[in-house]
Amino acid sequence: MSTRATTEPDPAEDGPRDSYGSTALGDVIDRSLHATLARYTLGLSPAALAGAYLDWAAHLVASPGKQLQLVHKAMRKTMRLAHYAARNALAPGTTPPCIEPLPQDRRFTDPAWRAWPYDLVAQAFLLQQQWWHNATTDVRGVTAQHERVVAFVARQLLDTLSPSNFLPTNPELIERTLREGGMNLVRGAQNFAEDLERAIAGRPSSGDEAFAVGRDVAATPGKVVFRNRLIELIQYAPATAQVRPEPVLVVPAWIMKYYILDLEPRNSLVRFLTGRGFTVFMVSWRNPGPDERDLGMEDYRKLGVMAALDAVSRVLPERRVHTVGYCLGGTLLAIAAAAMARDGDRRLATLTLLAAQSDFTEAGELMLFINESQLAFLEDMMWEQGFLDTRQMAGAFQLLRSNDLVWSRMVREHLMGERDRPNALMAWNADATRMPYRMHAEYLRRLFLDNDLAEGRYETDGRAVALTDIRVPIFAVGTTRDHVAPWRSAFKIHLLADTEVTFLLTTGGHNAGIVAEPGRDDRSYQVRTRRSDDRFIDPETWRATVPVHTGSWWPEWTDWLAARSGDGIEPPAMGAPADGLAPIVDAPGTYVRQA
Repeated sequence: MSTRATTEPDPAEDGPRDSYGSTALGDVIDRSLHATLARYTLGLSPAALAGAYLDWAAHLVASPGKQLQLVHKAMRKTMRLAHYAARNALAPGTTPPCIEPLPQDRRFTDPAWRAWPYDLVAQAFLLQQQWWHNATTDVRGVTAQHERVVAFVARQLLDTLSPSNFLPTNPELIERTLREGGMNLVRGAQNFAEDLERAIAGRPSSGDEAFAVGRDVAATPGKVVFRNRLIELIQYAPATAQVRPEPVLVVPAWIMKYYILDLEPRNSLVRFLTGRGFTVFMVSWRNPGPDERDLGMEDYRKLGVMAALDAVSRVLPERRVHTVGYCLGGTLLAIAAAAMARDGDRRLATLTLLAAQSDFTEAGELMLFINESQLAFLEDMMWEQGFLDTRQMAGAFQLLRSNDLVWSRMVREHLMGERDRPNALMAWNADATRMPYRMHAEYLRRLFLDNDLAEGRYETDGRAVALTDIRVPIFAVGTTRDHVAPWRSAFKIHLLADTEVTFLLTTGGHNAGIVAEPGRDDRSYQVRTRRSDDRFIDPETWRATVPVHTGSWWPEWTDWLAARSGDGIEPPAMGAPADGLAPIVDAPGTYVRQA
């Protein structure tokens, strides 16, 4: 007896297959609709948000105990506020607040918020904010990601309605308006009109013109010695009579312009390295457009990291190279280093990872936007235009820190009538780049969603790579307030590498923590080296036991590089004209100027 009917569908019973044309048409319609919606949602998927909300709401409805707890909390908070109001009416200014804002919340720090009735307004808002946090968290049965999304959306809505955002409920604004006779509002309206005009015209923010690339920033002398369709490679001029034999190759993230590491002379990491006797090469990524839509992660590895390394090896043959990767560039560099170790390529001397992740299970608040629904929506948005636009990318990052990057700026510039004094870091931050469709989709799926690199599934040249193959010393830097690559995530390199790992934790955020030049007393760091045979120390124990040093971490790192370098030699020539690498143009080159 045949068992075919129980194991396979009978082709004779199938209906006619859909034509390729109808399938493609349906796909185009769906993608086009999603891309249109994305223009109005900053790339956030309505379906993903709805799924998170329904998960939370359904479990909350089925949890009468949690509902009773929330009712009880609401009654207690109301009583606390009433008790505070009564005591403060009898003894104004002497009653301690019933709730304090979180340490990072600076909206209500001005003494004006302690005067009636604004103290009640602020206290009521903070109590409501706390209640909503209780309501959106610890609901049994809600998935961890959906809980984070719902709590995040609730926080965004509350931040929008904060009393600090409105003239009638902000005593600082009222006092300023009365003192200036409303001129602050006139200036604010002018600032708003100027910002709107610049946004429509696609021009940078006011004041950014003071930091011209090649003149005020990215001004360290050098030459572009190699160029392909994706990168320009800059070789910087020596600043000392002798240099270390081993050059330094820096791979920045292509989500940013490279000159975050070469800002003004006083805070240029490139200039600091050359001043310490290192020959420095820097990758400058092309700002991709529609023609680069199909460049993938492998293209970035081959045309980026490996092409740059090959060029460095032609300029300085038979020299091992200190490699440095920042953020996404560090992740790609770790992939390249693992592939080189697998293939027996021994050109690396050391590997430095600046605020870079290789395990993405704890990748911070960016994980709010990483699930199948969100990625499909984002892919459709990029599919239509061929890249992730700078404004869409900036909008997602601003949402993560809306208090600092959106609402406080709106109050300061559009209501107070003040302008932030521009600086080089702000100008660089406004000089955004795009992300190719294919590369960004692969990066989000293979690394963020599936965590392929940490789990041994990431492939280069058709074969898997493993970070455990890397044998060169690793220096990894994390920053304490990093919302892009949280330091505990960067710390996981200890679990993924079977080599000597030196981990340094510095104060500051993802950018300001890395750009921490010597002479700044507001910075401190901790550093410890783990040999390959040492036992693992968890991040909390590490932070509690490793000594704290005041100042910049840059000298600590360059001393580490120097200890793994040879004695000084004569500086090399610029490029390798005899080998087809004659200098092309002066630094900073042409790719960095692409808008």
